[in-house]
Amino acid sequence: MCDDWWYIMVDTWEEVGNQIIMLIGEYTHSIDDKKRLSLPAKFRKEIGKKIVVTKGLEACLFIFSNDEWKKVSARLSELSMGKASSRDFNRFLLAGAVEMEVDAIGRMLIPDFLKTFAGLKSRVIFAGVGNRIEVWDEDAWQAYKKTVEKEADRLAEKLGDIGMI
Repeated sequence: MCDDWWYIMVDTWEEVGNQIIMLIGEYTHSIDDKKRLSLPAKFRKEIGKKIVVTKGLEACLFIFSNDEWKKVSARLSELSMGKASSRDFNRFLLAGAVEMEVDAIGRMLIPDFLKTFAGLKSRVIFAGVGNRIEVWDEDAWQAYKKTVEKEADRLAEKLGDIGMI
C-alpha cells in the first residue's frame, strides 16, 4: 500500500515538473529604436528567459522555450536522412535557429537575417500557438488572418473528417 502511494506521488510530481506550455493570444508590439522586441508579459512567464528563435512557416518566426526546442529538435533528428524533404526541413529549421536570452525587462534582439526572412517592419504580432510563439509582420498577419477566417469552416470540416474535432 505504501509503495503504491509513493508511485502516485512521483507521477504527480513529474507531471508538475514537466509542465506543458500553453501559449495563446495575440499581441501587437513595436520594434524599438535599437531594433529590439519586447515579449508580451504573459508569454515571458510561460516561455522563460532562454529561448530559440527560428524561421517559421508562412514567412513568420517561431519562438520556442529552451525545453520545447529540445523536444522539437529531438523529433527532427528522428526523421530519415535518406529523404530529401527531411534533410531540407531540418536545414530550414535548425540552420535558421538562434539561441538567445530575454533580458530582465523582456526584450530580445532578433538577428537581421530573421527579420528579413519574416519581413518584419516596425509593428509585429506575437501569436501564441500552443507550444510556440509566432512573430509576424503586422500587415502580413492581418492578410493571413483574413484568409484563414474565410476558410475556417472548410478547415473544421477537414479536421472533423479525420476525427480531430
